[in-house]
Amino acid sequence: MKQCIMAAMDKSIKTYSLPELASVMKELGQPAFRAQQLQEWLYQRHASSYDEMTNLPGSLRATLAERFPLTMPTVVDRQISKDGTRKYLVEFDDGIRVETVGIPSRNGDRLTVCFSTQAGCPIACAFCATGQEGFARNLIPGEIVDQVLIVQEDMGKRVTNAVGMGQGEPFLNYDNTMAALRILNHKKGLEIGARHISVSTCGILPGLERFSGEPEQFTLAVSLHAARQPIRDLIMPNVARYKLPSLKEALQNYVAKTNRRITLEYIMIEGVNDAPVDLKALQKFCSNLLCHVNLIPINAIEGSEFQPSSPETINLWLSEISKKGTEATLRDSRGSDISGACGQLKNTFKPCN
Repeated sequence: MKQCIMAAMDKSIKTYSLPELASVMKELGQPAFRAQQLQEWLYQRHASSYDEMTNLPGSLRATLAERFPLTMPTVVDRQISKDGTRKYLVEFDDGIRVETVGIPSRNGDRLTVCFSTQAGCPIACAFCATGQEGFARNLIPGEIVDQVLIVQEDMGKRVTNAVGMGQGEPFLNYDNTMAALRILNHKKGLEIGARHISVSTCGILPGLERFSGEPEQFTLAVSLHAARQPIRDLIMPNVARYKLPSLKEALQNYVAKTNRRITLEYIMIEGVNDAPVDLKALQKFCSNLLCHVNLIPINAIEGSEFQPSSPETINLWLSEISKKGTEATLRDSRGSDISGACGQLKNTFKPCN
């Protein structure tokens, strides 16, 4: 029986959550503290091989190397924006690639990483470059955390904030995403405060329900982008089965359970979702909901005819939303000159067969 258990566990060490690392060590007959040592090497020291883990017994290192491969991603391209943002094209050992963005605050006191949770994205929103590329696979926890560590090491500064707003829909890779968030938050990991870690979802209702029951104070953003059902179905067709009334009910339940405010992200697209009727629909959606609206002028995407709403329209929306008692802000888009801003992440990868 033990051999069967071990055979099932023989996969990349970065596949495992923190509790699962403890189970690996238990199955190998190791004391519990070995799991913490391994965790520190993986996610604090970012070791590239088991040979570096000098406080682990040599026999244990040999067994780990044989049964649980440890691979490191490669940065195949790095671009630096005029505003200091850096975008990384990261390749994993199977050739799959994702993009990650490091965003230093303008005053230099914070460093935010926008990480990907999937290679490609199955949601395929009409305004997003990632969705045009299709979907390759989910990322495992260590691959998500590796992105944050790559930025931290390259920029020589501790990451203070992490947002799951890169490629992919986090709630369609729920367990791996949550395992990664806990590594980012853990004191033996990157020790980023839970309130400084955010996940953005298109509104996958089963994921929202699960997320509302998590004990950590991770924050939630929802890609709304339209508050009228026909318009949302048009630009976000793969979430059309999750209707707006059900989404609002799920968000109200989330607030009731967590007492935390939600951020509603709204891409402003001229002539698509910025008419007066759209504004009224958004105001109605925000009523009786503890939320903050983040307006985002659409960023340029190759081959897209979509254009951002006019500054006059955006300013009107900011004013009118605020008048109804909901805080509204304009996204400070960073890295658009290197296609590193919202909706612009796109890379070449090998699709699954």
